[in-house]
Amino acid sequence: MKAVIGRGLFLSFLFTSIAAIYIYFLLDLPLDESWFAFYELQFADVPLGWWILNTTLLLGWGIAIWTNFLGRTKEKAIEQRLSGLIDTEKDDYPKEKFTPRMDRAIDTVSTVIHTQRKSLQRITDERAEAQDQLIQERIVQERQRLARELHDSVSQQLFAASMLLSAITESNDNTETQRPLLQVERMVQQAQLEMRALLLHLRPAALNNKSLAEGLEELLVELREKVLFDIRFRLEEVTLSKGAEDHLFRIAQETLSNTLRHAQATEVDVLFVERDGLAIFRVQDNGVGFKDSDGKGGSYGLQNVKERAIEIGGTCKIVSIPSQGTIVEVKLPARKGEEVNDQDLISG
Repeated sequence: MKAVIGRGLFLSFLFTSIAAIYIYFLLDLPLDESWFAFYELQFADVPLGWWILNTTLLLGWGIAIWTNFLGRTKEKAIEQRLSGLIDTEKDDYPKEKFTPRMDRAIDTVSTVIHTQRKSLQRITDERAEAQDQLIQERIVQERQRLARELHDSVSQQLFAASMLLSAITESNDNTETQRPLLQVERMVQQAQLEMRALLLHLRPAALNNKSLAEGLEELLVELREKVLFDIRFRLEEVTLSKGAEDHLFRIAQETLSNTLRHAQATEVDVLFVERDGLAIFRVQDNGVGFKDSDGKGGSYGLQNVKERAIEIGGTCKIVSIPSQGTIVEVKLPARKGEEVNDQDLISG
């Protein structure tokens, strides 16, 4: 707004000065008499000076408003085109033409963005493979050791405590002591459930030469046998690079772990499909949800999921409604078979 006012005042002053200079030379009067001419010469009973002043003001403000409107329109068009360049889900965004120089600059930016995106994906794939080769065996061994120790000690003790409490509750006819025993039994069963979820979370994160759909199915089937809530899933074979599959599998583990620990859900739906050249992974639950404005989103540990999605050139969208549930959705471009084969040959 300040720019429009300043431009309007400047143009009005400029036009007024130009009009005064032209009239001064046209009338060919001395300087002191030319000023009186602006008041003495009248058209429609209005002094010439007022005509000139009003005309220049209207012209200056009109041009200022018009140029401001054109500038805003052009700025919005540029913003839409640049937004289209960085949106991985839109390949057919409207490409409005600007000046040849600006079109060349935008095309250069587009080329750089696509090149950097492919480079980041390639670097992510190479780094994932290198890290897997260096630390995968140690991670697997350590996780297996922890899972074995927890299963042999804590899990077995919880199971024994649960069985003992069940036997005591069944043989006890005293209602006053039976109620707290039932509460303790439920607490032990809940602890046993959480222990099973923890043991599942400690399983090796590598797919072990399985496809992502096969790894997810194995994970969800095993999880469904050890938890009380309903797990539904729909999984399709989607062609992705090894690095992207590794990251998506870790995203699935992180999301399901957060659901087990925080969501208090009774139903969980998992989707992994390919639509319009995009690999879509979605986890939806009917749990307690959260509000972003409350700052509780971080308690779900979803920042890790967002960072992993960005690393593989994808996008992550999280929608949560209190008392209704949470949806975590990751989208990334799927790869054609020949692209993956070429990448495997390069990395190999």
